[in-house]
Amino acid sequence: MPWLLEKDKENPGVRYLTLIELMDQPINAPDVIKAQKDVMKSGLVPAVLNAQKAEGYWVEPGPGYHPKYTSTVWQLIFLAQFGADGQDKRIKKAGEYVLDNSRSERGGFTYTGSNSGMVHCLQGNLCAALIDLGFFGDERLDEALDWLARSITGEDIAPSKADGAEVFYLRSGNSGPGFVCSANGHLPCAWGGIKAMLGLSKVPEEARTPRILEAIETGAEFLLSRDPAVADYPIGGDNDKPSRSWFQFGYPVGYITDVLQNLEVLTALGYGKDKRLQNAMDMLLSKQDEQGRWKMEYTYNGKTWVDVEEKKQPSKWVTLRALHVLKRAYQN
Repeated sequence: MPWLLEKDKENPGVRYLTLIELMDQPINAPDVIKAQKDVMKSGLVPAVLNAQKAEGYWVEPGPGYHPKYTSTVWQLIFLAQFGADGQDKRIKKAGEYVLDNSRSERGGFTYTGSNSGMVHCLQGNLCAALIDLGFFGDERLDEALDWLARSITGEDIAPSKADGAEVFYLRSGNSGPGFVCSANGHLPCAWGGIKAMLGLSKVPEEARTPRILEAIETGAEFLLSRDPAVADYPIGGDNDKPSRSWFQFGYPVGYITDVLQNLEVLTALGYGKDKRLQNAMDMLLSKQDEQGRWKMEYTYNGKTWVDVEEKKQPSKWVTLRALHVLKRAYQN
């Protein structure tokens, strides 16, 4: 805890999020207010915001998915993970830009600008980021959350190429209910499922509609249908083994996911004491070093506007992620 709470000009968001997530301090506590001001002054967040265009986007106008990982949607996702202040006018402009330019006519977030590019990994990540940055209650985000839930449960969505249907799944993106995705050979995609559950987990419990509740139940059943420590979820294409990325913990977290994020989502949804998580919890603890820290095993360094810590070295960000999971799982 002293390590995570120390003043760190390169990663001030660690202290800010530690105060909130591990110490349960309210967002209006003086220490929390000061910590978030520090987030906006130095380190990761200013480096990202310095690359923003005046109109609110990064690199080029449009849906903002390409190029990875320097374009618009990625910056919004990363800014939320870095603990940025959603009240900052530059971040508000970025959120508005994404809500206006990264959604399809059906309301869901898309990487192409049309219905064909709607995939759960992007939709879940953006819903989570926008909620963290204070956009919950915006009608456009409400539409995106509703579409995300419906695309999971299949409510009022016909199979792809259904004759006469006004709304149907497309083979190019989420191609069926229950996380079926073209990127995973039209099999249920666990990476997409985790991101979708991440987004829905951010919705306040009192605001979860029957559709969202049904989608959460569907998602939890899917993620717990396999041992999260093994991560042998359905795999499309020629692959026959889970991606190595499942077992490498890092920060920030893009469309790739890991066992730790699966635990983050499931504990956030109230499954922290489920016995089916025990093997994954054991794996998490096995990665802790003698000082109680976790290493940075996966990184986007060199691909983004700013590098985050060093690979193979103890990581404040990964340690914060791990401790937050353990707190949720083992607190009374």
